[in-house]
Amino acid sequence: NCLTMAWRLFKNLSEEQQRYEKQLIFEHPAFVKLCQQLLRDARRMTRGDLVFSLHAVVHLGVPQNTLLVQTLVRVCQEKLNQLDNRCISVLATTLARMDKDKNVSALQAGLQLLVEQRISSIRDIFILQNLMKCLGKDAPVFLKKKLEMAVLREIDGLTFPNALRMFLALAAMNYCSLPILNACSKKIQENVHDAPFQQLILILETCHTLQYRNVKLFSALADYVNSTAYLWDKRQIILFLSACETLGFQPRELLGIFTEKVTEDPEFLNLKNLLIVLRVYSRLNYIPRVQKHLFFETLHSCLNKCLPQISNTELLKAVYSLGVLGYLPHHALDVLLQKDSKDELVLSDDLKEQNAVMLRCVKTCMELDSPSFTKPAFVLTENLSSLVSLNLRKAHEALTELLGGENMFRQNVRLPYKYHIDFEIRMDSDRKKVLPIAATDDHPDSRVQRLAFLFAPMSAFCLGTTHPQGKLAMKKRHLNKLGYHVILIQNKKFQEMTNEDAVEFLKGKIYSEDAFSFPEATVQDNN
Repeated sequence: NCLTMAWRLFKNLSEEQQRYEKQLIFEHPAFVKLCQQLLRDARRMTRGDLVFSLHAVVHLGVPQNTLLVQTLVRVCQEKLNQLDNRCISVLATTLARMDKDKNVSALQAGLQLLVEQRISSIRDIFILQNLMKCLGKDAPVFLKKKLEMAVLREIDGLTFPNALRMFLALAAMNYCSLPILNACSKKIQENVHDAPFQQLILILETCHTLQYRNVKLFSALADYVNSTAYLWDKRQIILFLSACETLGFQPRELLGIFTEKVTEDPEFLNLKNLLIVLRVYSRLNYIPRVQKHLFFETLHSCLNKCLPQISNTELLKAVYSLGVLGYLPHHALDVLLQKDSKDELVLSDDLKEQNAVMLRCVKTCMELDSPSFTKPAFVLTENLSSLVSLNLRKAHEALTELLGGENMFRQNVRLPYKYHIDFEIRMDSDRKKVLPIAATDDHPDSRVQRLAFLFAPMSAFCLGTTHPQGKLAMKKRHLNKLGYHVILIQNKKFQEMTNEDAVEFLKGKIYSEDAFSFPEATVQDNN
C-alpha cells in the first residue's frame, strides 16, 4: 500500500519534480527498509500485493537489474497460474514498461500462454488493452486475432478514453484491425472536443504506424483544431500539421489560418520550425490564395536569417521545398549553388542519391519557373520502350479502342529534364480531332495541341482528394511550361472501371474544355 501510494503521488508530478522526488525517495532510509522487507516477504505475499508491488517499484524507477525487481519477477512467474484477470492486467502493464531480459522474457512467454487459455473469459476492454500492449508486435498472429475477437465482443461498451487507448494498444501490437479502428474512430469523432492536444498527435501518429487512412476521422480532428486554433501555441499547430503531412492529408482551412499566423508574427519560426513548415506546404502542395507573395517572402526572409547556422542538407531541403511550390528564393539559391560548385553538397552514400535528385529538381525549377522562360516551339522527346507495363495495359487498350489504333498516340515518352509521361496524343488547333503521331512528327506545327496523360498512384494525391501532392504538381506545372496540357488520372480508380467506362472516361478527358484550361499561376509568374 505504501509503495502504491508513493507511485500515485509521484505520477502526478511534472518531469522535473519527478527527478527531484525520486532522488529524495531513494535516499530516504525508510525506503531502503521497505525494499528489504519486500524482498523478504515476496513469496508470502498475496497475488494482488505481489503484482502491485512490482508495478510500483518499476514505475518509481527502481533499476531493473536489482535483486529486488528480479526476485519479484521470478515470484510472479512461480505464481502466474494463481493470478486473476485483474492481476494479469497489472502485470501486463508492468512488463510493457520493462526492458527484455532473461527473467522478463520468460514471464512474458508464460503470460502469453495464460492469456491464450483465458482469453474467452476476459470481458473487460481495459484489461484486453493492457494485454495487447504487453504482448506487443511479437505475439503470434493467431493470438492477435483472438484478442481482436475478444475486443469486438465488448465493442458496444467502448468509451472515449478506451477508444484513445485502443489506438495505442493496436499500434503496440502493430496490428491493423479495421473493425476496431473504425469503431474507435467513430467514438473519437463524437467526442473530439474532450481530447487533449497530445492525444490528437498520438492518434495521427498511430494511424501512420498502422497505415490506417480515415478521411472522416482526420477531417474531424482538423476541424476541431481549426475551430480552436486561438487556444493553441503555434508550435503545437506545427506538430499537428506535420502529423497530417506524414499521412498525406491536407487540412486546407487550418493551413489557411496558420498562413495568417506566419505572416503576422514570423518570429517563432526558428530553423527547425521553418524546415517543418516548408516540408508540410510543399508536400501537401498548399499555395495560399490570399497574401500568397507575402507568405513566401516571409518564409524567404526567415530562411535568409537562418543561413549562417543551416547545414548543407537543410539548405538543400529548404530551397527544394520552395522550388516545388514554384518559388525561387534567390539569395538562398545563390548560396546553395556556390556550395555545389565547390562540391560541398557531396554527402555519405545513403543520402547521395536523394540529394542529387533534389538538386536536379532545384536546377530544373530555376530554368522552367524563371519569368524569362518561354515555351519552346519544339520539344525533343524519346520513346523509352514499346512494352506496355501491366498497370497501364488497360489505359493502352482503352486509348487504342477510342482513337482507332496505336498510331494515334505514343506511350512511355521521355522528355527533357528527366521527365516522363505515360501517353501522349496530339490534336488540331481547334481541339476537335486527334492527329496521327507520324503526321505531326513529319510536319511539325506549333498550333498542334499536345496532351500528356499521367496515370499516378493514389499516394501522389492528397488523401481523399484529386489534389496532387507537391512532386506531381511540380511535374504538371513544368509539363505545362513545355507546352503540354496535362491530364492527371488516379490509376487505382481507373483500374476499377469497366472497359466501356474506361473508354468513356478517357473520351471525356480528351475532348473536355478543362483539359485545355490554363494552368494555375505559380508564385513566380507574378513575382
